[in-house]
Amino acid sequence: MAAEEIQIVNRPVAAVTQGDEEPTFPLYEGPAFLSYGFRPFFLGAALFAGLTVLLWVALFAGGVRAEFLYRPREWHVHEMLFGFIPALIAGFLLTAMPNWTDRMPLRGAPLLALFLLWLAGRLLLVFPWTGGPAAAAIDGAFLVLLAAYVWREIIVAGCWDRAPIGVLVSLYACANILFHISALPGVPADFPERVALSVMTLLLTIIGGRLTPTFTREFLADRNMAKLPEVFSPMDAGTILLVLVAAIAWIAQPESVWAGAMLLVAGVASVVRVLRWGGWRTWGEPLVLILHIGYGWVGLFLIALGGAILGIGFSTANAVHLLTTGAMGAMTLAVMTRASLGHTGRPRHADRLTVTIYMLVNVGALLRIFTPNPETPTTLTHALLGLSAISWSGAYLLFAFHYGPFLVRPSLDE
Repeated sequence: MAAEEIQIVNRPVAAVTQGDEEPTFPLYEGPAFLSYGFRPFFLGAALFAGLTVLLWVALFAGGVRAEFLYRPREWHVHEMLFGFIPALIAGFLLTAMPNWTDRMPLRGAPLLALFLLWLAGRLLLVFPWTGGPAAAAIDGAFLVLLAAYVWREIIVAGCWDRAPIGVLVSLYACANILFHISALPGVPADFPERVALSVMTLLLTIIGGRLTPTFTREFLADRNMAKLPEVFSPMDAGTILLVLVAAIAWIAQPESVWAGAMLLVAGVASVVRVLRWGGWRTWGEPLVLILHIGYGWVGLFLIALGGAILGIGFSTANAVHLLTTGAMGAMTLAVMTRASLGHTGRPRHADRLTVTIYMLVNVGALLRIFTPNPETPTTLTHALLGLSAISWSGAYLLFAFHYGPFLVRPSLDE
């Protein structure tokens, strides 16, 4: 199959992060920053992640005292799962939906309103001057509105093959609401946390599992290299099904042998899946290689979590950080950098600062997962957490510094 055919076949997915595959829309004359969802949400998420993780480590070490809506641990969990990640999901989907549906993107004042709603949720959890229920309602409204937007676009365009994405975003919105319902009266929010983590895993498995082989195939085809990876096969469908079953088992019975075994099986299948794509052949372009590394973290997370449940290897907390710092860190920055380049008319190539971003986020993830149990902190725990936070947060702050000017200025091809 020729490279041109590959791009046509995979247009609904590939176009998300390419600047030359977009539908033609009426000329937009407003601020460039509000022309596409990836611009405000990627920049906002990067700055938010860079600052809040450093703040969390300072809170954990006792160097800072604060009166947030929730206790520091619950605030950290909520803001990473329901603050940081939803901003990235919004940036991706608000950019992807127009390519999937050939409908106008959300831009201008409506986009600004949605971004300010997300920002209001972040501020009200730190400064809850409106009171707990009002702050929770404002924060919860963001994902509800995002889910409503996704469903509206799917229904109007008849793009029913994207319905699983709508279902997952809706589940994510429900998990956020459940978190607030539990956390406001001080009840443990383990259940909504597991739902959110499972949704994240499925989104990476579905979307990351299409982007990675698609862009790998494009890269190899451009260089006339043989043995192009399949974009989707029965093996890919089987892996998605295994991850779905494992996620349901973990949500329902998080300490059962059944859940642990299913997670291990799903993890092995995910590792086999990413190896089949031949990521080592993309060594010459880190912009593609990082997608393989990000998806590889997903398989390792599933294996580590299954092992933790069965009493083997990592603790559950450290296993979860293979997903939150490893998979989400690497995969989100992979998509953010590629989209920011492609959609602003720049060559899709990772320069030295971009490679540094990738290195920092992966080093930060490695330091975090090998940190001794934070529940009984030692000097080594504090040191490793601090180094991990500096490295991981540094990746997002460097993204904001390097890519921020691209996101606020007009595209080079406009």
